[in-house]
Amino acid sequence: MPSPGGTVRAPERGARRGITWDTPPVESTDEPQHPQYFHGTRATLRPGDLITAGHRSNYRDDVVMNHVYFTARRDGGGLAAEIAALLGPEDAEPHVYRVEPTGPFEDDPNVTDKKFPGNPTLSYRSTEPLRILEEVGDWTRLTPAELDLWRERLAAMRESDAEIIN
Repeated sequence: MPSPGGTVRAPERGARRGITWDTPPVESTDEPQHPQYFHGTRATLRPGDLITAGHRSNYRDDVVMNHVYFTARRDGGGLAAEIAALLGPEDAEPHVYRVEPTGPFEDDPNVTDKKFPGNPTLSYRSTEPLRILEEVGDWTRLTPAELDLWRERLAAMRESDAEIIN
């Protein structure tokens, strides 16, 4: 599936070969030399578990998702986890996992085409599973005021019957 540059992104663990960047990665001893990806959810998972497509959307119960979604931004995974927990059972807890795509992926058109052209959110989707590598805990939690704002946004989204590009 095309990446922003029109090429297919290859999910090679720890390798730069086959991965395309819009700009070259910054060489630094503080940052990994390959992208890291994150998935936020309310599900409790373990390393090695696979996240697969075919589940109902968090946003619209009548939509079965054809893709799994992830981001290269740790806090983007945190936001997705917080939203999933808000939409889940009352005692749902948010979890953020570092994941590895097992197949090709593309920019998420629900975000990049509608809200943020050029994909500054580094949001992606794939029809292939994501493999859990580890749970991460150092993501930024939403404040109570931000959680209230998201509750309002999500209620408005559900009432408006917002389209999901599936």
